[in-house]
Amino acid sequence: MAIIGIDLGTTNSLAAVWRNGRSELIPNAAGDVLTPSVVSVDEDGSILVGRAARERLITHPDRTACHFKRWMGTEKRWELGGRTFSPEDLSSLVLRSLREDAEAYLGEPVEEAVVSVPAYFAEAQRAAAKRAAALAGLKVERLVNEPSAAAVAGHIAEGDVDKVCLVFDFGGGTLDVSLVERFDNVISVTAVSGDNRLGGQDFDSAIARGFCEDCGVDFDALEPRQREMILRQAETCKMALTQQDMVIMAVDDGTLSASLTLNNEWLIRKGGPLFKRMTDPIQRVFLDAGVSPAEMDDLVMVGGSSHMPVVRRYISRFLRKEPVKDSRPDTAVAIGAGVCAGMKARAGDLRELVLTDVCPFTLGVARYNESEPERHLMSPIIERNSVLPTSKMNVYCTVRDGQQQVEVQVYQGENRYCADNTLLGHLTLRVPPAPRGAQGVRIRFTYDINGLLEVEAYNDAGGKERLVLQNQGMSEAETEKRLQELSALKLHPREQEGPRAMIARAERLFAVTVGQLREKVAEMLDWYQMQLNSQESLRIAKATRRADQFFDKVEAYLGDAALSPLDDEEDDES
Repeated sequence: MAIIGIDLGTTNSLAAVWRNGRSELIPNAAGDVLTPSVVSVDEDGSILVGRAARERLITHPDRTACHFKRWMGTEKRWELGGRTFSPEDLSSLVLRSLREDAEAYLGEPVEEAVVSVPAYFAEAQRAAAKRAAALAGLKVERLVNEPSAAAVAGHIAEGDVDKVCLVFDFGGGTLDVSLVERFDNVISVTAVSGDNRLGGQDFDSAIARGFCEDCGVDFDALEPRQREMILRQAETCKMALTQQDMVIMAVDDGTLSASLTLNNEWLIRKGGPLFKRMTDPIQRVFLDAGVSPAEMDDLVMVGGSSHMPVVRRYISRFLRKEPVKDSRPDTAVAIGAGVCAGMKARAGDLRELVLTDVCPFTLGVARYNESEPERHLMSPIIERNSVLPTSKMNVYCTVRDGQQQVEVQVYQGENRYCADNTLLGHLTLRVPPAPRGAQGVRIRFTYDINGLLEVEAYNDAGGKERLVLQNQGMSEAETEKRLQELSALKLHPREQEGPRAMIARAERLFAVTVGQLREKVAEMLDWYQMQLNSQESLRIAKATRRADQFFDKVEAYLGDAALSPLDDEEDDES
C-alpha cells in the first residue's frame, strides 16, 4: 500500500507520491493536479468536492463552503443543505477525494499519508488536521510544516547545496515564513512565524471592497449571492493582474451593474494594511533565529498567492533579494510532502535525508506569582523555534512551608500570564513536607516532530510522575515506540557515543601536543563542548564536522613535522 503526501490547502489541495526516484504529483479524476478545497451539497443530498463544488459558489452559496481550513480547531460550523459540518468534516471530504483519486491513479489502496499544515498551526489545529484525515480513512502519524515541505522540494531539485533560505509561503488563507538551513543531507528549520488569518482571499476581499467603494456600492448591504459574485470576480481580476498591467472589473446581475479599471498600483493602495502584516512575521523569524537578512542565500516564494507581482515586488524590495526563479509556487509544498511520504516509507534513495523542524510555540508550566498569586506566570521550558525532537529540563522549588504536593500545569503560548495561553494538561507530584524552597522539583519536557509531548516531574526524594500528551491518530503501541526513541534525547549530547569519541580524541591530542598547538587544541575542545551544551542537533552536527577537520589537521601535523603550521581557524560559527 502506498503512502502519499498531501498539501491540504485553503484554496486548492494536491497529492503526491514518491516513486521511481522522484515526487510525482497525482492528478484528480478531471486530470488536474489542483483540486479546489470546496464542498457543496447537491439538492439530492449528494456531496460535491473540487471543481464541481467551486462552480456552485455563486449559484448555491447556501449549499457550498470554502476557506474552511482557516477555521480548523475551532467551533465554527456550516449549515449546508440541512446538514451541519465542522471544519474537520469539510476537510475530510477533500482528503477523501484526494485519497480516492490517488487509489485510482496508483492502482492500489492508500491508507496512510503525510499531510502538510501551516507552520504556525497550534496543537488544536494540528489535532484537527489529524482528525480530518482519520475521517477520510487515512492514517496520519506525521504532519509536516508547509515551508519545510517546500524546502525539501528545493533540496531534491538542487541537490546537496549548503544554503540558508527564507521560505515565504503565501497561500489562499495563511502566511508562513520559515528560515531553513540546508547542510549536507540535513534540512533544518531554524525559525518559523506566520499569520493564520492572512492570505490571498484577503486580497480578494480588499479588491471587492475597494471596487464597491469606488463604485458607490455598500458591500456589506449586498445579498450573499451578490457578495460571492463580486468576490469571485475580484479573484479573477487578481489572477489577471499577475499577467497584465490593467484589467476591467465588471459585474452585472440585472439589479447590480458596475465596472472599474484596476491596476497593480490601485491594488497596492487598497491592500496597504495587508502588506504591513506580511513583514511582521519576516522580522520575527530573523530575530528568533539570530540571523540577519544579509546572511540569507535564497528567498523562496511559494503558495498560489505569491504569484502576485505586487507581493513579489514588495517582499523582494523589503529583503533586498530577488526570489528564486522556478520555485513552483503552486506545487512545491505537495512535491515536498511526497518526498516526506517517501521518507516515511523508508525509500532507499531517501534514507540519508534528514528533516528537522521546530516547535512553533513555547511550551512551559505555570509558576507561582508572588505579586499576584491568582495570576500564574508562564515559565518556558521548550522555547518556540527549538529544533525538534528535543528534551529540556528546569528545576523549581516549593513555595509554601509544609507543602505536600506540586501541581504541574502545562501550557502552550507566548504570553506572560498562563491564563492568556492554552492549557494542554496537568499532573500532580507529591513531595515530602519541608520548609519553603527546601524541596526541589525537576520538570522535563520531551517533544517530538509528530506532536508527542512527554512531561516528567521528579522530586528530591525520588518521587516521579509522568504525563503524555499526543495528537489524535497515534495508537498506544506507536506512542510507546516513540517514547522509547525519545529516551535517547534525555542523555546530554556529551554522553552520546559520537561526541564522547570526539572529546576523547581532543583530550588525547592535548596530551601529546605542547605550546601554541596545545592551546589551539584546548580552545577547540572548549568551543566544541560549548556547542554540545546547546543540545541542538544541527549546531552539533556542524560543530562535529568542523572539529573533525581541525583534529585531522593536528593529526597530519604530528605525523609529518615538515608540514606548515596550522592555519588559524575562522571565527566561531553560531
